[in-house]
Parts: sequence; structure tokens; C-alpha cells
Amino acid sequence: MNTYAKYNQSSEDYLESILTISKEQEAVHRIDVAKKMNVSQAAVNKAVKILCAGGYVYEDGKHLYLTESGKAYAERVYEKHCIIRDFLLKNGVSAANAEEDACHMEHLLSEETVQMMKNFLHK
Repeated sequence: MNTYAKYNQSSEDYLESILTISKEQEAVHRIDVAKKMNVSQAAVNKAVKILCAGGYVYEDGKHLYLTESGKAYAERVYEKHCIIRDFLLKNGVSAANAEEDACHMEHLLSEETVQMMKNFLHK
């Protein structure tokens, strides 16, 4: 995997985590992201700095928020994740493996492949 792909995967994982945490609770803290992703707070601090510079996240000192573009991006990644996970589940993959595999596959599959999975699920 090239550096660009690793950067996008990491950024997408952080955005997706912030999005899912924000759906579960009102305020998102760095520690929440660290726990969800099983990473250090230093790793979260570095990622937040990159995401803020990219215009995807902003903070008020204690809380993290997705910008409009950050939320839209995170929702696209999360939708992709859910489609892949559900496709795998429908085809007999265990829940644990479907979730884990979807986390990896969401960064690698083309839009065409994901659309095929989505169409399959809606038939």
C-alpha cells in the first residue's frame, strides 16, 4: 500500500470514529476516539491536527466536531463500511470477521464494486 493510501485510510478511520461516537453521545472527546480506535492519545492528537488542517474537523479545546465536509466524507466512508459488512454477513461471514474485514476493505474497493454489493443487498 502506498503512503497516500495509508494516509487516507488513517484519516478515514478517524473521521468514521468521530462520526459514530457523535451518533452515540453529544460530545466527542479525544479520549473517546483513542479508546474506540485502540490507539494512544498522542496518535489522536496528531490525526486531529491533520484533520483540522484539511478542514474536516474543528475543536473548541475539549470537544471534536466534524465540519460539513468532514461529516459528508465520514458518512460516505461509514456507508461504504456498512454496505460491505452487510454484504459479507448476507454471504455467511461471521459478524466479527465481517466487521473486521469491512474496516479494511472500505479503503480498497472501488465505487463500482461497492455499488454492486449495494444492489445485491437491495434485491
